[in-house]
Amino acid sequence: MSKTNESLIERKKQAVAAGVGMLHPVFVERAENATVVDVEGREYIDFAGGIAVLNTGHLHPKVKAAVAEQLEKLSHTCFMVMGYEPYVAVCEKINALAPGKEAKKTALFTSGAEAVENAIKVARAHTGRTGVIAFGAGYHGRTLATLALTGKIAPYSTGMGLMSGDVYRALYPCPLHGVSTEDALASIERIFKFDAEPKDIAAIVLEPVQGEGGFYVAPKEFMAALRALCDQHGIVLIADEVQTGAGRTGTFFAMEQMGVSADITTFAKSIAGGFPLSGIVGKAHIMDSIAPGGLGGTYGGSPIACAAALAVLDVFEEEQLLERSRQLGEKMTTYLQALAKDFKGIGDVRGLGAMVAMELFKSDGKPDSELPGKLLAKAREKGLILLSCGLYGNVVRILVPLTVPDAQLDKGLAILRECMEELA
Repeated sequence: MSKTNESLIERKKQAVAAGVGMLHPVFVERAENATVVDVEGREYIDFAGGIAVLNTGHLHPKVKAAVAEQLEKLSHTCFMVMGYEPYVAVCEKINALAPGKEAKKTALFTSGAEAVENAIKVARAHTGRTGVIAFGAGYHGRTLATLALTGKIAPYSTGMGLMSGDVYRALYPCPLHGVSTEDALASIERIFKFDAEPKDIAAIVLEPVQGEGGFYVAPKEFMAALRALCDQHGIVLIADEVQTGAGRTGTFFAMEQMGVSADITTFAKSIAGGFPLSGIVGKAHIMDSIAPGGLGGTYGGSPIACAAALAVLDVFEEEQLLERSRQLGEKMTTYLQALAKDFKGIGDVRGLGAMVAMELFKSDGKPDSELPGKLLAKAREKGLILLSCGLYGNVVRILVPLTVPDAQLDKGLAILRECMEELA
């Protein structure tokens, strides 16, 4: 019997835990660059990129070649048992790319959540403190510790009870929803006044551009104030660049555009072109706060993932993908701004580089949490895969591969307009 999306969905219902959701009822058979083909042979333009994992596209030829070459050598030793050069080479390159003039060191892991947890471990070891300040609507992972940092309950921790303590929530600046930079900074001062002294706080962690929270960009003046606050109180500033990193925002790390640098930066997603790899990079004297054996993981920085990452870094340089990210971002933002003039439901268009989103509102000014679902379904019918996000579920975001051909990008944007017209 031939495979169909419907038959595989039924198999999923029987075999896969209900908590593992699927935004689109589509099972992919193969993919290349910005095109995916489902098991029924239908093609889609991929504006999701595996949630910012495929900045170099599906199966970039150089990444494929690097992985194939590595597979002829070795697939695993566990770096903590016996090392291999690609791990060190990735760390060297990331150290050079990370913002800030201080000497850097890097450690590699497998998932973004692992990176965030290990960043917190380093901060705690360095400061001797346990408290962490995170932000509303921030997303830092689905593991137990990172759920305590993630600033959104549904669907991530619904029904799971309270998460681990010593995490305090501040407001992320978002003028669109009435939170100014001053309000956000005041919320941190309230934590210091009512909940925890500065000397109890090991780290402040935030996304330079909130991902799942709705693509809100942190103002430069806010980042400068955070940097000064952390310096004043000896707090470690952690930039979670799992989604913004690897060139998505037009610089390799978004913090390069913020005017200040973090003490520790997390990265994952697009760094290895679809292969599981994450890490933390930070000031060497902070990163060395944990003794040998305190960092690592069985699969962290696997030879195959490291080979893929080295190829990704080469592709960024050879194909000038940072410049391409800026060009794509300008083109998509201009297109969506023009779309917003024709459709009053689009209340805001924003982003940084090729990390672009539009936020949808009802006629009464309230967030429209229903339209994105309709828009994603209709776009899928026309061969375009989109993502939604936001605290209210009213944001449509674009994370198209930076290697997308211009004609395919134009077609995808045209489909988006068609869908808006049909749903108006």
